Amino acid sequence: MYYKMRLQDKVRVPPTRLGEDLSVVVLDELQKQLEGSIDKDIGIFIAVTEIHAVGEGDIIPSDGAVYYYVEFDAVVLRLSMQEIVEGEVVETTSFGAFVSLGPIDAMLHVSQISDDFINFDEKNARLICQESKRQIAVGDGVRARVVSLSLSERDPRESKIGLTMRQAGLGTESWITDELEGAKADAAKE
Repeated sequence: MYYKMRLQDKVRVPPTRLGEDLSVVVLDELQKQLEGSIDKDIGIFIAVTEIHAVGEGDIIPSDGAVYYYVEFDAVVLRLSMQEIVEGEVVETTSFGAFVSLGPIDAMLHVSQISDDFINFDEKNARLICQESKRQIAVGDGVRARVVSLSLSERDPRESKIGLTMRQAGLGTESWITDELEGAKADAAKE
């Protein structure tokens, strides 16, 4: 889930930028420092959007920079176990599909796609369910549930997010549409 949060932090303003507009410099430095990073308590920083207050600065001997306490707004992605997420398939492999959730990719293993046996069509880069003939290809929108979550603060690229689509209401957009149309047809028969 995406959140807009008001946060506080200390920002280092390098000595080469001390003559510039302080709020612009602080926003720029916060964006460099935080955007794309992960904090396990806060989430994945998407964007620092606004500076609300810049406090007094501290000078540390032999550094030359000034450290300011700031209050700012940021947009973060905070994932949790069992959360339903939507994303786009960005890669298919013989062992599953990688799904972009925006700032981070998640893994949808073949065992978590369907109860069917899954074949990988390497030529067309798609996964095909053997019995139902449902397919997953690059560019497909999917709805899935988070079943494993391991975020790495030190190296965000090493973060691992596992997804499943083996429950009702989950799957590619076309699977979900087919399920809804089938349910409407069944209701009309009654």
